[in-house]
Amino acid sequence: MKREFAVIGLGRFGGSICRELSAEGMDVLAIDKQEDKVKEFKNIAAYAVIADTTDEEVLKELGVRNIDHVIVAIGDDIQSSILTTLMLKELGIKKITVKAQNDYHEKVLNKIGADFVVHPERDMGRRIAHNIISTNILDHLELSDDHSIVEVKVGEKMHGRSLLDLDIRAQFGCNVVAIKEGTQKKINVSPTADQHLDENDVLIIIGADKDISRFEQELVVENE
Repeated sequence: MKREFAVIGLGRFGGSICRELSAEGMDVLAIDKQEDKVKEFKNIAAYAVIADTTDEEVLKELGVRNIDHVIVAIGDDIQSSILTTLMLKELGIKKITVKAQNDYHEKVLNKIGADFVVHPERDMGRRIAHNIISTNILDHLELSDDHSIVEVKVGEKMHGRSLLDLDIRAQFGCNVVAIKEGTQKKINVSPTADQHLDENDVLIIIGADKDISRFEQELVVENE
């Protein structure tokens, strides 16, 4: 089932998140106070609107309460970031990711209930977009413009099956280069095809971004 996201703040960081989520086929509501930024995303996001998200009534009118995950990527206005996060918590949003400007900002966001706090200088928008699409994506590292390595937690669609059953290389063009096994996460490099996967295992997969995306959609992303 397709999930819905809202991105509040369409600067470099928020715009990157919005572009990546949209490219992955997700429905994205893009929100910013500046008209020029909203116009830029009219043909990228499913919906793009001009709005002040520190106003609870505005958020209600936008139907934000029905959205699975909201990303607050407001720029330098820390007060607006905090107020928006508070409004979203009041509306009962299930998952809220917020961009923090500094450590103090992060502490406040954690205290008021933000689910995930990120620092744009540490975390690239593309990496975060992949992580928030599925809780099974543990890490995403870009090797080049079109190739990456991802760490994937084994979920229901893979649990109990062997690498031969899944046939990841033939089906998706990706390679399983290692498996972190069990709760101790012992690393098994170049695992054999007959190895069965346990729910505590983590796959380390390398491949082209387009192939990894297909793999994520079919075997990793699970309905919540």
